[in-house]
Amino acid sequence: MPMGIARTAQGPVLYAEEIQKYYDGSPAARWLALASICLVNLSNSLTMSSTNVAVPEIAKDLSADAVLISWIPTAFLLSNVVVILPAGRLADIHGRKRVYLTGIIVFTLASLVASQAPSIEWLLFTRVLQGLGSGMSFATGLAIVMSIFSASNRGMALGFANAAVYIGMSCGPVLGGWITETLGWRTIFMFPVPLITIAITLILLRLKGEWKSETPDKVDWLGSLIFLGWASSLFLGVSLLPSPSGMLCVSAGVAGLILFVYQQTTTRYPLIRFRAIMDNRIFSRSLLASTCAYASNFPLVFLLSLYLQFIQGMSPAAAGKLMMLQAITMAIVAPFAGRLSDRFEPRIIATTGCLIMSCALMVLQHVDVDTSLHIIAAALMTLGFGFGLFTSPNNNAALGSVDKARLSIASALLSLSRLMGNMTGSAGVLLLVSIIIGNVELEPSQYRALLEVIRWVLSASCIYALCGAWFSYTRGNVRSPGESGRSD
Repeated sequence: MPMGIARTAQGPVLYAEEIQKYYDGSPAARWLALASICLVNLSNSLTMSSTNVAVPEIAKDLSADAVLISWIPTAFLLSNVVVILPAGRLADIHGRKRVYLTGIIVFTLASLVASQAPSIEWLLFTRVLQGLGSGMSFATGLAIVMSIFSASNRGMALGFANAAVYIGMSCGPVLGGWITETLGWRTIFMFPVPLITIAITLILLRLKGEWKSETPDKVDWLGSLIFLGWASSLFLGVSLLPSPSGMLCVSAGVAGLILFVYQQTTTRYPLIRFRAIMDNRIFSRSLLASTCAYASNFPLVFLLSLYLQFIQGMSPAAAGKLMMLQAITMAIVAPFAGRLSDRFEPRIIATTGCLIMSCALMVLQHVDVDTSLHIIAAALMTLGFGFGLFTSPNNNAALGSVDKARLSIASALLSLSRLMGNMTGSAGVLLLVSIIIGNVELEPSQYRALLEVIRWVLSASCIYALCGAWFSYTRGNVRSPGESGRSD
């Protein structure tokens, strides 16, 4: 029986096979649909990265204390994490486009309210709503890409979707700083609205059909609450390490995780089918490779920002432009790497990417007070090249190995692996900074200690990248020997 049904704007019911024929026969429709998803990814990542630059101005304007201000990025990330899995299940049950469209509408409305927030409490509330909307769109976006593109060009499409995220993350700080200085911090929340309006228009006009499972499933709301509890505790605990309260929160998070795994293995309609994931070697190893790759990459932006400004004496704008080299290189390479993974074995391309990342990290871990900026620039571009080779083929292999009826929850799990990798990387930074530097201001007397932190963290990042390469290589072949994707 065909998977899922859909209604076009004209009304007739279409089955999944007919939807696929529509997109296969209409390149303009699928590329415009992809453009809408890229615009949403760009807007989400722009808002996420540019807001951090405006935090000092927000604190001044809204008379907010340090504790409340620290929740501006945290509220967004935490709500993003906790909604991803329930959103993925809802999308598989009730429709991917429906959940995706709901998510970007919630994000847009929350952004409009945030731009007019009269107090820090209102702003934090809207940040939670933004995170919920963003999580819903990230949980379903890649699944929609997999649904509308044929096997011969899915990798390239996933590459463009990934590139949009990294363009937003790299341009966000520079753009956010300029907007804050010239137009005020409230404009940061207004800036993505025109982009998302175009995306919504394209979705309504060009994203025909709907995708959902015909299996009568239900959402595991109890499991969702347990997931919310342990993820929140772990997330907050990581941010508080190595204080006693941080250790307590992390312990509670680990206990909650154990309870969550037990509950998921005993309930009838779980959010995560752990046994099925373990049985799917390609998908499970792809998740582990993703977690390791993001854990290796995430601490770099923060640490290099400190290194370039404090030790090399660069301005924030100049440091930001230099660090953009990594993201720009990744954005250029990712679509081509995805295209290669349509034709050749993805694990070879992704594994090569992780090995290149580890080489770049080995170079960066030896930075000193007099390291040439040309060496740092070359290492950053090499790192971006390796990360670009990894992301699209890894996502292509992972999503291509699951049943079409489970694509949304698989996409959500990939997004969750990225966030967990980011949390793992940031936890290492927080822990080492607390142990080696301590709770003091960064002054010239502390620069040697900062270099020691950088070397330890980047050594760990190199190990993470090598682990990612191992998981990537050992997942096995996606296609049988001798088979390659056809080109259009």
